Amino acid sequence: MASDMAEAIRQLILEKGISEDLVLRTIEDSLIAAYKKRFGTAENAVVRFIGEYEGVEILAKRSIVEDVEDPVLEISLEDAKNLVDGAELGDMLEIPIDPKEFDLHEVMLAKQTTRQSLKEISRDTLYAEYKARQGEIIIGYYQREKNGNIFVDLGKVEGFFPKKYQSPRESYQPGERIKALIAEVSKAGPQIVLSRTHPEFVQKILELEVPEIYDKTIEVFKIVREPGYRTKIAVYSHKEDVDPVGACVGLKGIRIQNIIRELEGEKIDILKYDIEPRRFIKNALSPAEVLEVYIIDEARHTALAVVEESQLSVAIGKQGLNVRLANKLCDWSIDVKTEEQFREMDMSSEARRAASSLFEDEEEILRLDELPDVDQTAIKALSEAGIELIEDFLARTDEELLAIKDMDAGYIESIRAIIDENVEVIEEDYEEEEEYEDEEEEQSEIFECPDCHAPLTLEMTHCPQCGVALSFEYEDEDTEEQES
Repeated sequence: MASDMAEAIRQLILEKGISEDLVLRTIEDSLIAAYKKRFGTAENAVVRFIGEYEGVEILAKRSIVEDVEDPVLEISLEDAKNLVDGAELGDMLEIPIDPKEFDLHEVMLAKQTTRQSLKEISRDTLYAEYKARQGEIIIGYYQREKNGNIFVDLGKVEGFFPKKYQSPRESYQPGERIKALIAEVSKAGPQIVLSRTHPEFVQKILELEVPEIYDKTIEVFKIVREPGYRTKIAVYSHKEDVDPVGACVGLKGIRIQNIIRELEGEKIDILKYDIEPRRFIKNALSPAEVLEVYIIDEARHTALAVVEESQLSVAIGKQGLNVRLANKLCDWSIDVKTEEQFREMDMSSEARRAASSLFEDEEEILRLDELPDVDQTAIKALSEAGIELIEDFLARTDEELLAIKDMDAGYIESIRAIIDENVEVIEEDYEEEEEYEDEEEEQSEIFECPDCHAPLTLEMTHCPQCGVALSFEYEDEDTEEQES
């Protein structure tokens, strides 16, 4: 029959998951520590297990010498021959140490050290095992409850299922099977924290139900949840011939129904991720049908979604749940309006252009702050300098614009590019007009000699052709030539 020691070692190996070598080494280290405390050194101590761990003994290696100087490390030839026939000088003997040579305190210390070391090893082993499994699904059984928190039997260790990580739709009974996500693992204990409310829990359920997600043919862009009420999942495919939404829903909705059943009836919206924000926002407001989405402020991620009157409550959802989840999914602040509300809004310049597009009413852009995607810092700097109209901006040279506080060449180049793309600028031919005015002025200053009709100018005092003397007088702003 196996001894108590053998049974304890077997239990540590099988139940606690500690390796055999580690258990034996721990016991050995504890006994050697007790030997060192008793004899002052452990350099000659040897620990040997008997049979299948039915017992353990400590031996001291001692050198056979003629005159013993250190009884801990040496033994006389005479004493050696009494122990072993044929002992000779210089031989090394392993001599068993009688347990009675250890006092009670040393024995208790060895036991306590062994127990504590094995406990720490067991904790570290479990921590390493479950830390590696963090983010995975695990199955356990309801064990007990305290203040709404449930303790779950996971086999080797007890899991902690806090109330905040329990879905409000679900309730549990003692002994009931619980499938949950390993959300956190702390070394103290170790403590294995379980969750059924994390978005990662839905991700793992999806991977189990949809092979295309598991093999990365379909990727999950993001999952957002209001646990117990609604989950939105944005997916996309790496292959054009694979419909990501259809694959997740499954034939006749079998796959999505299995997921809904696992979540105890929680509503799930699976939608297609799109890199273009307008289309993604429209998809995110599912199941509502959205007429159009307009970007109000791209830098601040604000957008406006226009829906029919009948779709307003669907788009917003009960207590704003649907639009709130859409906000989280897209990382945009989305305002939902009906067509009538949209028309009545006090719109910003960006939204006014969107409205004109919606109702096919073109509006001329005159102001700099009406330009799309223009940097607001530059607009503010220009406004403070008194430049608010596009016409005023175009009339300034780069040198004049660069002299304005907070303006730089990048802003100027960007605004000019936006104007070129969005505004039809009609340029007048100032040079031609100036030439015409000069020509007209010149023509108005050319006169004829009253005698020979030769051309004259105001600077002339005599006619260059006939020599007649000239003088010019002005009357009622009309110029007359008179011969003197």
